[in-house]
Amino acid sequence: MMSYFYKMSLKKRIQLIYIFLVVLCISVTGICSYLFAAKSIERNALELKKSILNKSVQVMDEHLRHIVVSSYSFMLGDTFTQVMQDVRNHNDGRYYQNLSLLQTTFAQLKLVEPLIDTAYLKTPIGNFFSTKDFPNQSAAFDNEYGEVVKKPGWNTMWFGSHASALFQSRGNVLSLLLKPIVIDNHTFSEVYMVVNMREAAMRDILNQDLMNSQVQLFLLHKNGSEVIRPGSGTFNLVTEPGFAQRLNRGVGDFTYTNGQGQDMLVNYSALSMNEDWVMVSVQSKADLLSPLKKIRWLVILIMLFCILLALALSDLLSSALLKPLNKLRRLMVEVEYNDLDVRFRSKYDDEVSAVGHRFNRMLEQIQILFEEVRATEQDKRRLEVKALQAQVDPHFLYNTLNTMFWKSESGEKKDVSAMIVSLSLLFRLGLNDGKDITTVEQEIKHVEQYMQLQQQCYEDLFEYRIEAQESCKGIEILKILLQPLVENSILHGFNDKEDLGDILIRIDLHEDTLRLAVTDNGCGMDVAKMNAEEATEGNRKGYAISNLVDRLNLQYGEQASLVFHSEINVGTTVVITIPIR
Repeated sequence: MMSYFYKMSLKKRIQLIYIFLVVLCISVTGICSYLFAAKSIERNALELKKSILNKSVQVMDEHLRHIVVSSYSFMLGDTFTQVMQDVRNHNDGRYYQNLSLLQTTFAQLKLVEPLIDTAYLKTPIGNFFSTKDFPNQSAAFDNEYGEVVKKPGWNTMWFGSHASALFQSRGNVLSLLLKPIVIDNHTFSEVYMVVNMREAAMRDILNQDLMNSQVQLFLLHKNGSEVIRPGSGTFNLVTEPGFAQRLNRGVGDFTYTNGQGQDMLVNYSALSMNEDWVMVSVQSKADLLSPLKKIRWLVILIMLFCILLALALSDLLSSALLKPLNKLRRLMVEVEYNDLDVRFRSKYDDEVSAVGHRFNRMLEQIQILFEEVRATEQDKRRLEVKALQAQVDPHFLYNTLNTMFWKSESGEKKDVSAMIVSLSLLFRLGLNDGKDITTVEQEIKHVEQYMQLQQQCYEDLFEYRIEAQESCKGIEILKILLQPLVENSILHGFNDKEDLGDILIRIDLHEDTLRLAVTDNGCGMDVAKMNAEEATEGNRKGYAISNLVDRLNLQYGEQASLVFHSEINVGTTVVITIPIR
């Protein structure tokens, strides 16, 4: 994958990185926005659910409180007080009279609290009720509440949805069981009042404040059983695993998964009138977060639009960014075809422009270097020609040909033949097939032919020796280095010398340099004076040495050196040091 990325063009890499960054930023922004919106909507929805639940609890508590108050108000009436006196006196002779008197009170109770469906008063002297409500046999109370009333420490009891056995076919009701209030410091142990409320009316109270049909309110007992049944369908939350156990606190909320695998959000709050009854609101989490589907699709569409826009603009953007670079590239192609007059120009002041300006300076330097190289090559050719001219010096050539002529006249044909061969080899080795570089071995042969010709021209003038390490003979060096030095010894070192001259050529290696030394036992010279005369035109001695120094500098630079060591009437040593390449 990375190798493919490296092989891509710069434009494609810029496009790819640009698209990656845009997609990354858009994705992070979209996802974070969606998550933030989801959290806000969920939080607001939960707060709304809690508000609805609290309002419904308050309404239900108020109705239950009003029922309790209405029931106790019923017990404060004169008729009820008179009935309680008969109960205390065990006077059952006034039963029908009291029943008749209580009809008005029962009617007033229903008018005061419309939720009350029926009321039933259980006393030892007889049971009292509204004659319009079709009561059952007298034993119905004991069958329904006989065991309940035996529980100690209660004054009121609430019962959830059930079919009342006290009356005939009245439908399911919610019931309130009360003990009578104390009258004249007398308590009535066997007197109980049952107030039945229509379940349908209580259900209407439960659902009247619901603003969202997706939220379901339940009035449950803490064990999970239903106090008020829903109007449609059957819901038995007590069968849901772990549901009832979470209603152990007075108020709270939790999330659970129902039997169908749906995540449900639950809020609950106990009623203050009956803490065993809990108001529970249940809503599917999917329904609660359904508005997020629109937001999610909207975010996705916006992200896709931005990504497509980025894709469309990526090519335009990369082309605009690379325009100066492409221009610089075209100029480089022109330079490849040897057009060094092109120059980069840009109205921008950026990194590419900086590179372009350096490119312009580089072209200027290249042009200057071309001129310098051209001048150097011209100097090199000129010096080479001078070096070749030096070896065919007219004076030397004249002496050599003159010697050959007189030897031919004298019949010394072998010497003449040898001189012709030496002269021919001298010229051939000097030309070196037009190359500037030769080997140490060829350079030795060249100077040896020169010295043999000079020995023929100047008999008994000098002798020569050549000492060269075998490891040095294959090293490449600049041609015609030794001949000017030997010529200097012959023409100037032995000019006024009466004894036999001696020339020693020693070639050896010293670390990473090659040393060529020419030593003679000539008359010697003043080195300082010789250096001053080197630049004098027409001075043969200065001209040859100066030409040699220039050629060494052109070929080897400062790494090469030519040094004179001389002593008057003792001799001269010239050492050339050049680097081994």
